[in-house]
Order: sequence, then structure tokens, then C-alpha cells
Amino acid sequence: MSGSIVTFEKPIKHLGLADWHAHTWGTQQTANTRRADTFELRHQARQLRNETRIKTEWDTYHNDVRLADRITELGRWKETLEEQLKRIESDIKSLTDEKAATERELDFLDIHLSIINECIAARDARGGSELTYDDADTELKKELCVVEGIKQMLIDRCQSCWEKINRLEEVKFKVQLDINDKSEAIEIDKDMLTLDKHCTGISFKPDPLGVPRRSISHQNWLEHSRYTKLLADNELADTAQMREALFIVRERARNNLKAQRETADYALRKRIYEIQRSKNEVQWQGLQMKEEMQSTLDEIIALEAAFQDKTDAIKLAETRLQSRAQRPGYEASRDEPEMGIRDELTQLLQTRKDLADKIDCAKATYNALEDLQVKLNEGLENKNHALMTDLRCLDLRARLKTEEGTINTETQRNIVLTKMEKEIPPT
Repeated sequence: MSGSIVTFEKPIKHLGLADWHAHTWGTQQTANTRRADTFELRHQARQLRNETRIKTEWDTYHNDVRLADRITELGRWKETLEEQLKRIESDIKSLTDEKAATERELDFLDIHLSIINECIAARDARGGSELTYDDADTELKKELCVVEGIKQMLIDRCQSCWEKINRLEEVKFKVQLDINDKSEAIEIDKDMLTLDKHCTGISFKPDPLGVPRRSISHQNWLEHSRYTKLLADNELADTAQMREALFIVRERARNNLKAQRETADYALRKRIYEIQRSKNEVQWQGLQMKEEMQSTLDEIIALEAAFQDKTDAIKLAETRLQSRAQRPGYEASRDEPEMGIRDELTQLLQTRKDLADKIDCAKATYNALEDLQVKLNEGLENKNHALMTDLRCLDLRARLKTEEGTINTETQRNIVLTKMEKEIPPT
């Protein structure tokens, strides 16, 4: 018995040969289309890669140039502001030196005022007729007014200078702050200029396109830089003039004080000469008074001796008359001796009266001379005190010449006035 083979088929639909050929052709067409699309995609991708690479490189290059230009611009403004800062610091130092010199001048004026007040107080202690409103007193009081006026003027100048220095310090702070900001910006831009896409310090940042709140436009930044420079220029514009004004005021004040001091010294010397001449006159008058008093005293002694002599003569005449009045009888006659003795007694009484009056007059004259001598002595003491006072005032005022400084020669003074101390080598 012959055997049979069992065959099995998948329970799915089988394609016909035509369908098979159609499926094969469709697969071929699909593959060709996909390859064409892939080629076009690769071409477009290559073109995009090249275009983006070139654009990125040129954008990076342009931004590097912009950063370099920005660094250069910041550097120029930084140098400009640094020059302004140096000028500000120099002017602050110069103004500070001028202010210190003016304050030293004010200290000297305080010494000047104390010396003038001491001189006025000393001259006010004069006594008697020497307490006068003379030229020296007038010039000293005028000098006091001049010194007080100059002191107030220098105080006002110092106040203005102090305010100017404060404004310069404020501007200096603003300029220094701007310079620091620009230096920091330059360092940041330099660091950014050194970065590239291969550096390790780069990373993604949150919200990189966000505008910072403190961000300003370039025009506003430029206006701010110009304003800072203009502010410094405006403050520096009158500093030289202020320094010159301080120097001129000090020199003018010194000249005015010197002129007034010499005028007051001349008035004191003139007054000393007048007092010395008056003192010599009083001394001469005192010597003459002493001689006259001695002569008057001698005359009084002589008058008293003459008065005593006339008293004895009167006693003699009265005794004769009294004794002759005792003559007896007709012998008691008014004969010539009687008449002569009576005339003699009358003359003696009149002479004694005249002598007494003359003695009283001489004593009154002597007393007047003695009183005058006392007044002359008092006047001489007052003149000696006034003379010593004025001489002491001159000695006190001699300190004013030494307190002005150690400029002993005209050459040293010219060196100081022209500020050539640093140019001349030390000897």
C-alpha cells in the first residue's frame, strides 16, 4: 500500500505573483524615495552646519572686536578720569597747604592781638597827665581794628577754602568710584575676551537674555562719564584762583599789618621822644625849683633874723620912751630926742609889720614852691612810668617781627614767594 504526504499551509492569505511583483516594485520605490530624502536632508544639514559655523565664528569675531573696542574706550575714559583724579588730589593738597598757611597766619594774628591788647592795657595804666589820647594810643587802637578786620577776612577765606576742599573730596570720591567701576568693567571684559567655546568656565545660565535692572544705554553711560569729567573740570576751574586769592590775601594782610605796625611803632617812638624831652624839662624845672626853694628858705631865714633884730630895736626904743616918760617936772618935754625916738619907734613898728608880711609872703611862696615840687616829682614819676611803659610796648612789639617767620633775607623771602624751595639743591 503506497503512502501519502500530508502538507500544511499557513492560514493566511497568499499573494499572487502579480501582487508579489507589485510589492517588490513598491519596496524599491520607497527605498529610492527614502534615499533621495536622506540625501537631501544630509545636503541641507551640511549646508546648515557650514552656515551656522561660519555665522557663529563671525559673530564671535565681531563680539571679540566689540569687547576689545569697549575695553579701549573704557581704558581711555579711565585714563582721562585718572588724570582728573591726580589734578584733584594735587589741588586738594595745594589748597590744604594754603589753608594751613592761612591758619598759621591766623595764629600769628592772635599773638598780634594779644600783644596789642597788652600794650593798650599797659598804656592805660599810666597816671596823671600822662594818661592822654596821643597818636600812639590812636595808632594802637587803629591797628587793633585793622588786625581784627584782617582776622575776620582770613577766617572767611579759610571757611571758603574748607568748603572748597570738601567739594573736591566729594568729587574725588565720585571720580574714584567711577574709576573703580571702569577698572572692574575692564577686568570683566578682558576675562570675557579670553573665553572661547573650549574653555572650562562656560555653562548654561538661567535667563541669559534678561536685561539687568541696573542696565543703562550706552548713551546714558557716555553722558554719565562726561558729566563726571565736567563735574571735576568745574570744581578744578577756580581752585588755582582760590589758591592765588589766599596767597594774595595773606601777603596783602602782611603788608597792611607791617605798614600799620611801623606807623604805630613810629608813634610810640615819637611819643617816647616827647616824654623824654618833657621828662628832661621837668627834671630841669625840679633842679631850678630846688635852687629857688633853697634861696627862698635862705631869704626867709634872713627876714626872720631881720625881724628879730627889729624886735630888739623896738624894745630899745620903747624902753627909752618909757624911761624918759619918768622925767620930773618941766623936764618931761617933747624935745628932739623924744620926737626922734617916737619917729624911730613908728618906723620900727612899720618895718616889723612889713617884715612880717614879707615873711608870710615868702613862706607862702616857699610852700607853693614845695607843692609845685611835689607835683613835679609826681609828674616825673608819671613820666618815668609812661616812658617805661612805652619802651616796654616797643619791646613787646619787637616780638611781632620775630613771630612772622624765619625769613631773614630778601633772597630767602623771594625763594618762598616764588615757591622755589624744591628746585634749589640743599647746601
